[in-house]
Amino acid sequence: MVFANMTSPSDDATYLYLVRHGATDANEQRPYILQGCGINHGLSETGRQQALAAADFLSSHPLQRIYSSPMQRAVETAGIIAERHDIDVQTAAGLHECDVGEWEGKDWGSIERANPDEYHAFMNAPGENPYLGGESYGDVLRRVEPVLSELLAKHAGETIAVVAHNVVNRAYLGNLLGLDMRQARRLSQSNTGVNIIRHHNGETSLVTMNAHFHLNGLGE
Repeated sequence: MVFANMTSPSDDATYLYLVRHGATDANEQRPYILQGCGINHGLSETGRQQALAAADFLSSHPLQRIYSSPMQRAVETAGIIAERHDIDVQTAAGLHECDVGEWEGKDWGSIERANPDEYHAFMNAPGENPYLGGESYGDVLRRVEPVLSELLAKHAGETIAVVAHNVVNRAYLGNLLGLDMRQARRLSQSNTGVNIIRHHNGETSLVTMNAHFHLNGLGE
């Protein structure tokens, strides 16, 4: 895994650190359960330690702005990072986690047994087929991509951070990489994993994906 060694961006370039929030109790449960956007809890103790580790790591990378999903686990993570840079967290409503509908609070094994047809439809084509009663990966991408594109365009010459979620990050990164959403669903996004995105001359590219060496065994 390579982490870009960046200096301050040029006047017309934007660097975005896209970070997944720290762990919650739901993330650590085994089997883990889907939180979606309805379960809105804060970080677990492990999640707080992950956020502190990410903050330590990013403290050597100057940030001008920090944005966050409005969900508690993301805001808490962003706040811990923001303290090291003496800046405020701004929330963006469009970055909330995927609506997982009727599967919220359930694990995948239970979902497959209860709703086998919908489960297999989602697994085979998550870009088109939604979580039962919720959003598809395509829905998430259509919601999230304009928000991040606006931030990249707005902050030319700056380095910013955005704290978001597993499905949000996967859908956006998969699209940047030109992947089908079935492949995007398999992208690894560790809790407080860091992705670096560069926007320059109207083009947006992925520089580094899911850097998590700062965790040093903290549930990555």
